[in-house]
Amino acid sequence: MRVAIAYPPLESGKGVPLLTQNRQFQWFSRPTYIFPVVPATAATMLKEAGHEILFLDGIAAELSAAEFERRLEAFAPDLVVLETKTPVVKRHWRWIRNAAGRFKTALVGDHVTALPEESMAACPVDLVLTGGDWDFLLKNVADSGMDPSKYEPGIWYRDGGEVKSTGPFRLDHDLARAPRIDRDLVDWRLYSKKNGNFKRTPGTYIMAGRDCWHAKCTFCSWTTLYPSYRTRSAADVVDEIEMLVDKYGVKEIMDDSGSFPVGRWLKTFCSLMIERGLNRKVRIDCNMRFGRLGPEDYALMKKAGFRLVLFGVESANQSTLDRLAKGLRTGDVEQGAAWASKAGLAVHLTFMFGYPWEGPAEMANTVRLARRLLANGHAATLQCTLTIPYPGTPLFRELQAGGGLATLDWDEYDQRRAVMKTPLASEADVKKAIRDVYRGFLQPRALLHLARRNLFDFGFYWRGLKYLRGHLTDFS
Repeated sequence: MRVAIAYPPLESGKGVPLLTQNRQFQWFSRPTYIFPVVPATAATMLKEAGHEILFLDGIAAELSAAEFERRLEAFAPDLVVLETKTPVVKRHWRWIRNAAGRFKTALVGDHVTALPEESMAACPVDLVLTGGDWDFLLKNVADSGMDPSKYEPGIWYRDGGEVKSTGPFRLDHDLARAPRIDRDLVDWRLYSKKNGNFKRTPGTYIMAGRDCWHAKCTFCSWTTLYPSYRTRSAADVVDEIEMLVDKYGVKEIMDDSGSFPVGRWLKTFCSLMIERGLNRKVRIDCNMRFGRLGPEDYALMKKAGFRLVLFGVESANQSTLDRLAKGLRTGDVEQGAAWASKAGLAVHLTFMFGYPWEGPAEMANTVRLARRLLANGHAATLQCTLTIPYPGTPLFRELQAGGGLATLDWDEYDQRRAVMKTPLASEADVKKAIRDVYRGFLQPRALLHLARRNLFDFGFYWRGLKYLRGHLTDFS
């Protein structure tokens, strides 16, 4: 089969869409492109199975709509696969309607996993592949020649005028069977520089696991894709890192697992990085959770080549953390951030605002915590967003049942406005709190810590200033 994994350009006055393999969609004033590990794995799987593949990211390649369509038409695919997300699903429905009669189409992602029948009814899409292992499902579809009798569980399809399903998706695929990504096939350099996580470029992404060993946060859309956690072997991940360094000259790698593996796995990984000397050649970034690691773990990670560790805080209020099922104590945040930063790691924190049950006093608690961590040098960078309850998540179901959603217009779920009813605070209050956090970067003590960490790195200062301006614009 001839299969195109494609991202049509999405022109908007709101900015550039952060779509590929993203948990929290935003339109960014300053473009950021995330290397899509699962779609790239899908493309490589198909190529190794003998199928012809076009990986066409019109967003990251910054193509015009006309050029995107020209390249797609020239390839003449038997199937076009689109990764979608709640805020752009209606745009993808329109694209599929326009493509009807020219291409067969498939949709993947967390939104269509939560609401597969909605997309089958809203547009003439031929297939919806649900769950996070859609790379394995796509290979199954291609290998079967689109024969529904051979489809694995998790696939919605059309049989004449009837919509059918093969049942709930499963996560019983062995990640060891997934091939090493063909980075050239998916034009990895498109994503190697314009990314706020990278201090050194070229950079790229990997995934040690799918997806988060906590997997309980009520707001996280990826819990719908990966309700259970699986990892690759530590040795396999280190082998991939070594290949990326030796073959492509990669200088920084972001592991995009929802939470990087801990315990014995982490110790083995760090030991291998040190033994092979990779800790001197490349920097590693990862997502982590507070409350599981101690000072000695962070020190080992620093020695093994880790640079940046990202933690989701979400709120400074224990009642909110409990309601979100974060499994986190507020005291863990300051303690863990202090341990990691003192080990020499750059700590990146994420916060969310706009919970219906939080008022100005609770938001002020979070603002104070974020600014204090910056001033104390225990956070190098941070990110703030509006809380968005994506379909399929427990938070969405809770709010929908209680009449707490302000809209079901999916276009509005893009972090530009509050989509939850916030009786205790106005939308202007929420956005002001976000801007107050970002202005915390300009505190004299925060600037002093920044200068000490990045002495004479003027390029870093310039990039940081542009991202700060962009974030303030995003929440103006």
